[in-house]
Amino acid sequence: MLDYKKEIPAMTDLLALYSSVGWTNYTNNPTMLEKAVNASLWQLAVYDEKELVAYIRLVGDGHSVIFVQDLLVRPDHQRQGIGKKLLKEALATFPNVYQRLLATERSEKNLAFYQSLGFVELSEQACTGMIYMK
Repeated sequence: MLDYKKEIPAMTDLLALYSSVGWTNYTNNPTMLEKAVNASLWQLAVYDEKELVAYIRLVGDGHSVIFVQDLLVRPDHQRQGIGKKLLKEALATFPNVYQRLLATERSEKNLAFYQSLGFVELSEQACTGMIYMK
């Protein structure tokens, strides 16, 4: 049975989860990840027994904008509705926020997933997105 907890998971568990999905920018800099997680607006962790299998965290002000910074589901737990439940819970927590943003790698799988939950590409809203890479 899955257990959803509004908590900061242990760093060793987070690093294992990020590693399971290949997010090495985080696993290569655990100090940065720990600081980022601690500064997040909101987060929700999912455990199967005592093992961390999914995690979502939001950044933003919680009033006008939220940004889905991370949404991870361990590969052997994907396609079971966990990611969808996490994202729905996150959005329901901030019902009056009008800017709900995310950035993800471009793939048909990602587009289909987020579009199924009501997200649209910025270009469909006569907007553009930009990123400044250091």
